[in-house]
Amino acid sequence: MTAITRSDDVRRQNRRVVISVLRRHGRLSRTDICATTGLSASTVSAITADLIDETILREVRDAETTGARRGRPQVALGLNPEAATVIALVLSMNSLSAALINYAGEVIASVQRKLPTLTLPRDELVHAAVAVTGDLIAQSAKIGMRVRRIVFGVQGITDSGSRMLLWSPITQHTDVGFADAIETAFGIPTTIENDCNMIALALGEHRPDRYRDNFLAVMLSHGIGMGLVLKGQLFQGTTSSGAEFGHMNHVPEGALCRCGKRGCVEAYAGNYAIWRNAKGLPEEDAPAVDIGDEEMQALADTARDHDGPEREAYRRAGEALGYGLGSLFSLIDPAPVIFIGQGARAFDLIEGPMREAMAKTAGGQHHRLPPFETEPDERPLIREGCASLALTFVDREIFAAGAAGAQDLQRETA
Repeated sequence: MTAITRSDDVRRQNRRVVISVLRRHGRLSRTDICATTGLSASTVSAITADLIDETILREVRDAETTGARRGRPQVALGLNPEAATVIALVLSMNSLSAALINYAGEVIASVQRKLPTLTLPRDELVHAAVAVTGDLIAQSAKIGMRVRRIVFGVQGITDSGSRMLLWSPITQHTDVGFADAIETAFGIPTTIENDCNMIALALGEHRPDRYRDNFLAVMLSHGIGMGLVLKGQLFQGTTSSGAEFGHMNHVPEGALCRCGKRGCVEAYAGNYAIWRNAKGLPEEDAPAVDIGDEEMQALADTARDHDGPEREAYRRAGEALGYGLGSLFSLIDPAPVIFIGQGARAFDLIEGPMREAMAKTAGGQHHRLPPFETEPDERPLIREGCASLALTFVDREIFAAGAAGAQDLQRETA
């Protein structure tokens, strides 16, 4: 029995390795799979034959295939797009979007709905997520493809273990059981994840040359968030939202933050904080509920045009970010940073004060400052991160396990 168990474990591990390398590289010949994985030709041949029979992989005859040589084109292998689908859900301020994605990572269908997230009752908010999910599951069924995994990305503090949104600035409700509601309705494994973590996953997937070992994805929007990767691993803490950079303290007993505390980095660098300071409003004033992108763009244009309270507000935002990042870098050493979201459009107003503040910290004084990049649109990255997590689950927990493992998983989730 022990020998059989070990043999099954080896087979499962080898299947996982082959699927993983094709997920990472796309199309490869059997020879290239051997070279990349270190597996023997006989092992690769046996595994790929099984995966083709199970319609997880497919053969592709393509002269342009990676590794193709002169003469007769090699037969490449690739992931079969029709093997499965996953769903990526993203809940943000006043918006719910979802995408149906095939096994090759391509978007088949997508939908976006406007929701008054700040005022919508709990039941209606959950129902909206369930309804959008149901629509995409129905579309997947129409084309004969089975949804295998759902990942829900949302701004705020999430707990993947308890499968809940614990707190978010985009809704008045706490401890919202989105994952349980969706899984109960459709019987498909579902997880809920922090949006910045999903951004970090997407960056590591698409830019491994730059975003691999250590890097930070900092959200600059109505709120301030962070996805933190250390030694190639996403830092999630004890739940799944370990890097709450926006709620590090910047000024003790300082400006009022949306979280209810005072003096957070976000209370100076979030859109509402920049707006509050630019308008000369008291720091104890309740944060504005939502400020449109057009209003923030006009504010930034004014700050660029002439010196005044608008420019000072952006200076204070950069200072808060600089001191926060500098303090963080005194613990983990400087790493590449990408600033994401609407606030990144005003990075030219923030960067100078941020660098000055960082230079005054231990992390900035004793280390060379890292390079910075910006990306104003966070939504595609959140979706891609959710899709990547969902597809990785399908790869490792269902298809790598083979028929027996998949049956075990179905029994566990039934």
